[in-house]
Amino acid sequence: MTLTPDLSAVSDAPRKSRKNNPEKTRENILQEAIVEFVQQGLSGARVDAIAERIHTSKRMIYYYFGSKEQLYVEVLEKLYGDIRNTESRMNLTALEPREAISRLVEFTFDHHDRNVDFVRIVCIENIHNAEYVKRSDSIKAMNSNILDALGTTLRRGAEMGLFREGLEPLDVHLLINSFCFYRVSNRHTFSEIFQIELSDEAVKQRHRQMICESVLRYLQT
Repeated sequence: MTLTPDLSAVSDAPRKSRKNNPEKTRENILQEAIVEFVQQGLSGARVDAIAERIHTSKRMIYYYFGSKEQLYVEVLEKLYGDIRNTESRMNLTALEPREAISRLVEFTFDHHDRNVDFVRIVCIENIHNAEYVKRSDSIKAMNSNILDALGTTLRRGAEMGLFREGLEPLDVHLLINSFCFYRVSNRHTFSEIFQIELSDEAVKQRHRQMICESVLRYLQT
């Protein structure tokens, strides 16, 4: 007598399948690409190395991004997008003008201090004369949003008699970022030449307060 196996239990059992998640895959590639570009620069970065980190193939990376250069452009877009999205959630135009400026300065200081990769990538892009920023319409658009919010805040402050008239949002943006960016981008040479530890918490808090007060004093009538 031949026994026929009962397959009902097999057919009823839940089937495990690998679900493809394109967004998750793209995000994983971007995260590892940031590491590679920060460590090796654009010219020295290897798609092979990125693929090895996430246990995938070069073909998969090219499927999602097309080329190493386009992957680099999207890394730039992600890093600029992260800071601009956080700024937009601060809702600066709803705050009292002086508080809005203080929060923006403090956020910029903290962001650059905690996100060295962003600073490194921007330095790398400057070596390439912003060639890849020029290829991205979204970077220009997202950066215009913070200037709009800053401009509204400066006008409100002037109307309330808190800030002087005629302030240019781009000038104020440059003032804030120049200090916050420089102390991270040049931290090694600056620390060695002047024998100061910029990562010391007391030093950081002193500098944070200093740039905040400096910007507010510049804006005052």
